[in-house]
Amino acid sequence: MSSNNQLTASELARYARHIAIPEFGLEGQKKLKNSKVLVIGSGGLGSPVLLYLAAAGVGTIGIVDFDIVDDSNLQRQVLFTVDDVGKSKARTAAKRLKAQNPHIDIHVHETRFTRENALDLVREYDVVADGTDNFPTRYLVNDACVLAGKVNVYASIFQFEGQVSVFNYLKEDGTRGPNYRDMFPEPPPPGLVPNCAEGGVLGVLPGIIGSMQASEVIKVLTGVGEPLAGRLFLFDAASFTTRILKVNKDPETKISGLIDYDEFCGITKTSAGSVKEVTVQELYNMMTKGADFQLIDVREPHEYGIANLGGELIPLGTVSAAASKISRDKKVVVHCRSGVRSANAIRQLQDEFGFDNLYNLKGGILAWSKEIDASVPTY
Repeated sequence: MSSNNQLTASELARYARHIAIPEFGLEGQKKLKNSKVLVIGSGGLGSPVLLYLAAAGVGTIGIVDFDIVDDSNLQRQVLFTVDDVGKSKARTAAKRLKAQNPHIDIHVHETRFTRENALDLVREYDVVADGTDNFPTRYLVNDACVLAGKVNVYASIFQFEGQVSVFNYLKEDGTRGPNYRDMFPEPPPPGLVPNCAEGGVLGVLPGIIGSMQASEVIKVLTGVGEPLAGRLFLFDAASFTTRILKVNKDPETKISGLIDYDEFCGITKTSAGSVKEVTVQELYNMMTKGADFQLIDVREPHEYGIANLGGELIPLGTVSAAASKISRDKKVVVHCRSGVRSANAIRQLQDEFGFDNLYNLKGGILAWSKEIDASVPTY
């Protein structure tokens, strides 16, 4: 952590309720002021994490996010308002946080978190808070933290459920606690676990889990309390039940460098190339010229209700049972929101039933909205 700085009179007044806690006190507040935290993602989890770390007085906060604010974000991403739609998430978040606490420094990293920049970004901070929503980036965050010797405060959310843990925690004896790979050595098969855009999330859940994540960051930075190192906290908002599972270090876990995380998680250029594709422009031309083809939509009914291209709805989980509905004697274009689920559906149909006339819509609804018809919601 950076060298000690004294608190100004304004800061002493602002953080008075922290300083009044005997176990926290002035020294705890100074530690926060002299700390640097990198928050990866400013969305559902990142919003409450950033808000509470800024309010608490963490001296330097880095925000990594390349995305822009979308209408569908506002149900849970409380950093943003309708006036922010279409704007940079990272820059908008930074402006909001500076307005909340002018005593702190905000560093904007308006970029994807990749294996090319991960170590350089992580090395500049004391603690990393992982607010990502996909497995390749989670493994990348974990491995970069292990290699750089940084603590990774992890959280994830899905529908009604959330998880929190502290990985790679530096213990008093100088050893490190378990990391994400000790808990999940291998990722699930691609397409098996949908992200929040596909499976949904209760809007208040990231607020609950993200606040817990911020609390763990503060505990790690100040040394106050007992962090969730070696433990995984599970929360179910639907039943309001919690569990804590023990996480042990696996002596077989070895991290020697950063790898191709898309390939590791089964999202490879090779696998994408194993299915034929059409672009949204090609599909548009087929539609306008009256070509004879079948359009299949493998999203869920609620997604179809928000936005659709007029295709036949066959959700991914039902494609095998519905194989008889899919033509074998003309071109069939299969699509989803981004192109991932539809590619998985095609592979499944090819492997199980020998289809050879299926084409994946490259980029899905997202590409259609961006390149063909901006009035189509991306939700």
